[in-house]
Amino acid sequence: MNLRTLRAQAEARLREAGVDTPELDARYLLEHALTLTRTDFVTKAEQTIPDNDAARALALVERRAAREPVGRILGHREFWTIDLALNPDTLEPRPDTETVVEAVLAAIPDRRANLKLIDFGTGTGCILLALLSELPNATGLGVDLSPLAVEAAAGNAERNGLAARARFQTGDWAKGIEDRFDIVVSNPPYIPSADIAALEPEVREHDPLRALDGGPDGLEPYRILAAELPRLLVPGGLAAFEVGQGQAEDVAALVEAQGLGQTAILCDLGGVKRCVRARKGP
Repeated sequence: MNLRTLRAQAEARLREAGVDTPELDARYLLEHALTLTRTDFVTKAEQTIPDNDAARALALVERRAAREPVGRILGHREFWTIDLALNPDTLEPRPDTETVVEAVLAAIPDRRANLKLIDFGTGTGCILLALLSELPNATGLGVDLSPLAVEAAAGNAERNGLAARARFQTGDWAKGIEDRFDIVVSNPPYIPSADIAALEPEVREHDPLRALDGGPDGLEPYRILAAELPRLLVPGGLAAFEVGQGQAEDVAALVEAQGLGQTAILCDLGGVKRCVRARKGP
C-alpha cells in the first residue's frame, strides 16, 4: 500500500465514524505514526508503506474512530504557539481558550512590564504559559486541585523554556494564596452537572470530570473566584475568565458585584461569547 492509498483509507474510516475533521485528523495521526511532515504527503505519496507501519498507523485511526481525541492519542496538543503534554487529569486545551489569552494581551499597554499572573484550574498550564510566552518579564503561578495536573503543567513549562518564570502548586482555588497579582485568569469547570451526559464522547469520556462539572448551573466556580478578586488583584489589576455558551452576562454580573469595572465580553472565532474580562479600580 502506498502513502496516498493509506491516507485515503484513514480518511474514509474517520468519515464513516462521524468524525468532524477526518482529513485533518488522519493527517495528524499518519504524521505521528510514520514520522512524516506535511509535505511528505505530496512528495512521497507513491511511496510504499511497509505492512507493519501501515498497521500501526491504522490502529491509531481506529482509536480516533472510537472518538478518542487526537490530542489524547498523540499525548500532546498545540495551543497558541506552544506544545503541551497531556495526562488523564488535564483538560485537552481547545482553540476557544485562546480567546482568554487574546483578551488579556489586548488589555496590557506594556508587554515588557514586570507583571505577576495567577491561573486557577491551570490544567496543562495552557493559559498561563501562553501568556508568559508573550510577556517576557512576567512571572506566574498556576494552581490546580490535581497533583497530576500540576505535574503536567510544570513539565510543559520546562518543555517550552518557561520554567524559570512559572511555578505550579496544588490548591483549592485561592485558599492559602496571600499574594496579590496584576492578572488573574481561569478556565474553570463550567458545564452544568445535568448536561455532562449529553457532551460529545471526545469530551465526556476523555476529559476529567472535575475539569468539566461547574455545579447545578455551571456557575459555582465563578462565584468562588469572583469573591476572591478584590483581595487577589492589585489596584488596576485585570481578571479574565473563559465562560460557557450563555454564561457571559451572568459571570460579568458576578465580577461587577465585587466592584470590578471596565467589563468586556469577547467572542471566540465561532462567535460564541467566550471570555469575560474586567478590571479592578485604582
